[in-house]
Amino acid sequence: MIALGGAIGAGLFVGSGVGIAAAGPGILVAYALAGVLTVLVMRMLGEMSAARPVSGSFAEHARTAFGPWAGLLAGWMYWALLVVSVAAEAVAAAHIAGGWLPAVPGWTWVAVFMTVFTASNLAGVRNFGELEFWFAGLKIAAIGGFLLLGAAVVAGLLPGSPSPGAGHLLHDGGFLPHGWHGVAIGVVAAVFAFGGLETVTIAAAECADPVRAVRAGVRAVMWRVAVCYLGSMAVIVTLVPWNAPGVSDGPYTAVMDRIGVPGAADLMKAVVLVALLSAMNANIYGSSRMLYALVGRGDAPRTLGRLGRSGVPIAAVLASAAFGFVSVVLSLVWPRTVFPFLLNSIGAAILIVWALIAASHLRLRGPSGRAVVALAGIGGVLVFMLGDAASRTQLLTTGGWALALLVVARVRSVRSARTGPGTDPLPS
Repeated sequence: MIALGGAIGAGLFVGSGVGIAAAGPGILVAYALAGVLTVLVMRMLGEMSAARPVSGSFAEHARTAFGPWAGLLAGWMYWALLVVSVAAEAVAAAHIAGGWLPAVPGWTWVAVFMTVFTASNLAGVRNFGELEFWFAGLKIAAIGGFLLLGAAVVAGLLPGSPSPGAGHLLHDGGFLPHGWHGVAIGVVAAVFAFGGLETVTIAAAECADPVRAVRAGVRAVMWRVAVCYLGSMAVIVTLVPWNAPGVSDGPYTAVMDRIGVPGAADLMKAVVLVALLSAMNANIYGSSRMLYALVGRGDAPRTLGRLGRSGVPIAAVLASAAFGFVSVVLSLVWPRTVFPFLLNSIGAAILIVWALIAASHLRLRGPSGRAVVALAGIGGVLVFMLGDAASRTQLLTTGGWALALLVVARVRSVRSARTGPGTDPLPS
């Protein structure tokens, strides 16, 4: 449920509209391809984490496979991805809440949300897990209801809502209205939406039986997310024209309006709000644990490793939440410049993390067809992004940050060689 909390958020409820606008009904192909890639990566990560359930998960596996530079790169890229995502989710949640109570300034909502979820993460992992369980449960229940209602309309079982058949899939410009280029754009959007599932292996390190938790969590999360994502896309593109007004901005609301559900807009806004808050909660957790693991490996200042009485990494939680809050402030002050730059900076971070997971599995577990296929798929997405004008900026900006981290890793390696093994060259 923690992994679902991080993965089912703005990427599904809001960002999927961008993929539908690009691929049309072909979004089903895009999400299927991205889903296969996700399953391959998660199965490899699950195997490595079950064999060695450690704090830092894939960052530690990368360190073991390739050396300190790989652990530093994977850990800091993932931390940046999560904390910027927290900021994006806080801004989106504040926008929804502000629509209901416009007299309350947006920054007030952000402050409330950030305070509540920082407190939940400081209170202890058991309290965090309980809260995230119910948040994720509400999201799954909402998506389940959406799928059942949509299936009833498709089958012609809902009075007053005739079934559209396959008309919207085939007759609004065809199944691939923008060709395979549109599908490729949809794959990029889907890959970024699937990011967050890796948190399940981070959380497993704090379980009573981490090996069993990893195996069960990875197996369950893969098919649940596949049903949620692919099922939702199938309902949306079957019931409403992919190019209808409002679909790109709010595909779920567009479907509810089509069915004629009273108060559909507010109902879906409430569901999206819960999804965003759940993802915020899960991402503060995941980012703080990754930061704490980086401290343990000497890749972050030691002062961020302070633990509370309940064993919670207090300094790491506060640092991760603080960066998220600063990002929110930047989004309010410079909404068209600085914040979009931050979002672009982490746009392709999940692909770097996935590539390191696949490469680590290949190195640690031996030759594997899954690893080769996954690396080829990731490489294909990166090549497309490089050739696509709309995606190139994200890729180059993320690549710039990755290069900077590699330079830092190299400098640390040289300094460590000069000062001797076991000496942490980073300041405390």
